[in-house]
Amino acid sequence: MKQHEIIRTLDRSLSIVKKTGKFILKELGKVERGHVEDKALNSLVSYVDKEAEKMLVEGLQQILPSSTFITEENTVANRKSYQTWIIDPLDGTTNFLHGVPHFSVSVALMVDEILQIGIVYAPCLDECFYAGKGIGAFLNGQPIQVSANTLLSASLIATGFPYDNAAQVERILVFIRILKPQTRGIRRFGSAALDLAYTAVGRFDAYFEDCLNAWDVAAGILIVQEAGGKVSDAQGGDDYLFGGNVLAATPKIHEKLLPVLYQIYDTPSAQI
Repeated sequence: MKQHEIIRTLDRSLSIVKKTGKFILKELGKVERGHVEDKALNSLVSYVDKEAEKMLVEGLQQILPSSTFITEENTVANRKSYQTWIIDPLDGTTNFLHGVPHFSVSVALMVDEILQIGIVYAPCLDECFYAGKGIGAFLNGQPIQVSANTLLSASLIATGFPYDNAAQVERILVFIRILKPQTRGIRRFGSAALDLAYTAVGRFDAYFEDCLNAWDVAAGILIVQEAGGKVSDAQGGDDYLFGGNVLAATPKIHEKLLPVLYQIYDTPSAQI
C-alpha cells in the first residue's frame, strides 16, 4: 500500500475500532454466567466477543470490500487473501468477564503478506495504540517509541501462559525462573495485544509468549516494529505471526533475551 492509502485506511479503521471498544465497555459487568461458553480449557467466549467481532467485520468490510478476514470467533469465513484483516474483538476475555479492566480490541491489516496497519484499543483507559507501515507508531495521536533501556537488570518483562499446553507452560515457567533474578520483574496481565502495545510505548522492555494465534499479536507486532522495537520468533527468525510464539523488545534487550530462549527451546526443561 502507498503511504496515503495506509493513512486513509487507518483513519477510517480507528473510528470502527473505537466504536467497538465503547460497545464492549458498555457491557462490562453485564454478562451473566449462562451467557458464557467454554471454547477450550480456560478459553471463554461471550455474546460480547461475538457481537464486537460482527461490528468490526461489517465496518472493515465497507472500507475494503474485497478483503477477507482471520478472526478469533469465526463469525465470518476465515481465509487469507491479498487484503486480510486479522481481528481479535476482545483480547483478554477472562479479564473482561471478571471485571478486570485490562482488555483490548486488536485489528491488523495484512496486504500481500505484509502487515500494513495495526490498532490496539484499551477502552477502559481510552488508550488507542496504532501504527501504519512506514509512518510510525502512536498513542492517542502522539508518537511513541520503545524504551531506551539497554540493561537487562533494569528491564520489566511481560509474558503469558498457554491455556492447555503443559510443555509450553513449563517453558514459560523456566523463562520466568531464569529471568526473574536478572530483571526488575516479570508481569502477566492477560492480553497479548496490550502487552505488545505496552512494549511499544516503553512500559515494558520486552514481551515473550508461546502458543499464540495471529489475531493475538498481528496488530501489536506492527506497533512494536514501527516504534523501533525488534520482533522475532523464539529462534530469532521471522515466523512470528503464524508461528505461535513472539519475542518483542527493545533491540538491545531482544539481543540479550534470545540466548535464554535458545537455551529453553534446545534443552529439555527438566535439565534447566
